[in-house]
Amino acid sequence: MTEILSIVLGGGKGTRLFPLTKERSKPAVPFGGKYRIVDIPISNCINSGFKKIYILTQFNSASLHLHISRSYNFDHFSKGFVEILAAEQTPAHSGWYEGTADAVRKNLIHFRPHKPSHYLIVSGDQLYRMDLADMFRKHTESACRLTIAGTLVSREAASSLGIIKIRPDGCIDSFLEKPGPTKDISDFAVPEELKPKDADPNKPYLASMGIYIFDAPLIEDALQMDANDFGKEIIPAIVAKEKVNTYVFGGYWEDIGTIRSFYEANIELTDINPQFNFYDEQMPIYTHARNLPASKLNYCTLNQALASDGCIITNASITRSIVGIRTVIESGASLDGVVCMGADYYETEAEKAENRRKHIPNIGIGGGSIIRHAIIDKNGRIGSNCRIGIDPLPREDGEYKTHYIVDGIIVIPKNQIIPDGTVI
Repeated sequence: MTEILSIVLGGGKGTRLFPLTKERSKPAVPFGGKYRIVDIPISNCINSGFKKIYILTQFNSASLHLHISRSYNFDHFSKGFVEILAAEQTPAHSGWYEGTADAVRKNLIHFRPHKPSHYLIVSGDQLYRMDLADMFRKHTESACRLTIAGTLVSREAASSLGIIKIRPDGCIDSFLEKPGPTKDISDFAVPEELKPKDADPNKPYLASMGIYIFDAPLIEDALQMDANDFGKEIIPAIVAKEKVNTYVFGGYWEDIGTIRSFYEANIELTDINPQFNFYDEQMPIYTHARNLPASKLNYCTLNQALASDGCIITNASITRSIVGIRTVIESGASLDGVVCMGADYYETEAEKAENRRKHIPNIGIGGGSIIRHAIIDKNGRIGSNCRIGIDPLPREDGEYKTHYIVDGIIVIPKNQIIPDGTVI
């Protein structure tokens, strides 16, 4: 009997996505206007028929718990679930997760009662749409006990990823974790006959996507060794001992673990024909059903923009930008290349009156403000006539009084107040 248990690795502190991870875990970071990053791997699992899903996390998990509990509720007959397993102290383990493999090891006590025949392990911070059921079919056909999904990447991207060298039969010859920019890895290039059709010639290397299918006995044996990370330790050790299958994925895949990649992946959603398509009825991306009203657009100009549910936008110009849920944008504002995550709630008239008394802006973007090349986190209060990312000012990466600059991108953190007339 086949019983597949899906494990979503929620990552560590999410330092590369700071300050977006200042008050939430990496999987809980909002994405695409109305989603969270964790919705991507969960939806891939559900669409592939794998509905027993655990999410492993240990930092700032309250927001993630709330999102999961509100979003994923299966009926009693499906036997499906999406549950979070945060790091916990037990008589056997008293510390934090020390790595991806250690996180799985410390939760085997929770996994074993399901008697899984296989474990599907996926990363929680990647943007892709994959038929994981097809990967599982190829895994069983291979007669291997481990299959690793790989995607073609450039030499530059290969520096920070796990690179796979494959034999003519498609199985793994060797595995190299994060070779860096100077190491000669030319012998790791994928043979032309093994590349997918229409493969990009500028992407000759096969990188691990951090997506694995293990036979249950193999992962139990592998986790007996004194090793804490799949990519650096567990996978190379298994490859050295036995035949390991590869599943070459030819679709769009993007690691969204840094501020730069996160920003670019969001902005690319505004393309006329985006590489990642949310408008796929056969394989939808699920999220919290908030029952918000339709967005209201009054005398606006929108060009290559996404406006999420419940927005109120008046006399604004919005270009190549994401407008998150419940965003209120006042008259005369202009956004260009902005990822706005929206708000958790609407302010009442009484709350707005209190804001005026305190001389702070309402949640949203004030009238006459011009913003470019920025990320505005949830519940940001951008005052009137602000200029953000417009003027030719020196902008070095770092923490400032009202904002951060990371990878050259201005980030307004969650709940931040930007007074009227501020220039950043």
